[in-house]
Amino acid sequence: MKKIKLIIATVAMLSLVSSSAVYADGFAPGEGLYIGAFAGVGTGMVQPKVATTAATAQTGSNPNDKAGTFEAKEGGLGLEGIEGGVVTGYGYKMGDLYAGLEGEIAWGDVEFKLTASPGITVNGSDATNADITEISAKKDWTGGMFGRLGYYINQDTLLSLRGGVLVSKFDAKYGTFSESFYGGGPSLGADLTSRVTAIDPNLSVRLGMVYTDFHTAAVSGIGTMLNSRGGTSQSGVDSEVTGSALSARIGLQYSFFDANTLF
Repeated sequence: MKKIKLIIATVAMLSLVSSSAVYADGFAPGEGLYIGAFAGVGTGMVQPKVATTAATAQTGSNPNDKAGTFEAKEGGLGLEGIEGGVVTGYGYKMGDLYAGLEGEIAWGDVEFKLTASPGITVNGSDATNADITEISAKKDWTGGMFGRLGYYINQDTLLSLRGGVLVSKFDAKYGTFSESFYGGGPSLGADLTSRVTAIDPNLSVRLGMVYTDFHTAAVSGIGTMLNSRGGTSQSGVDSEVTGSALSARIGLQYSFFDANTLF
């Protein structure tokens, strides 16, 4: 009986020492529940399409007032700026393999701006010409969800890929007119996460890039000014944009909870 008790006590002690060692080592990068913050540079490409809704010119109207479509099929307008945000997720380490789910939201000043001096007259009568001196679009915020798959290069470094959907809010301005609209689409990214053991075994530094392919979004409120030339009332244009975005960022994340500890 004494031998049995001694064996039980020994096993208990070994278990306690083993648990303490795991705790001292901390979480592997991306393991468990984590939160983080990042900052970086965002770029992108916007491809506008503008379809005029004016009917074929009638008698007495301007002969140039005819319907038409103007579209940037190759290239487009470039966006650039800085951005920063927060991320949270949960990851599971399976030997050298990794799987996880995370969400993020970012803010910044990624935008494009076109200016003209003097202004360009658009959609106005002879008495009330509208001089456009600036056209701009700014990505106000971006948010979405991702699934992650990765491989541990070593116990302190995780290489991962992620895929999901990102949605962005854009604020567009056209002269004195403005509108907010939303664009989103599939997003892919790659990250390298490395544990900063010297500071805290649960703290990691993360480098990554994210690419998003935006689906077409209507910009219905811009350019729909009514004009009256030669007594004929005609609407302006229907506009839509599409494009893509690329973001490079660096950040820190901290793991603080593992659901396995509940079982």
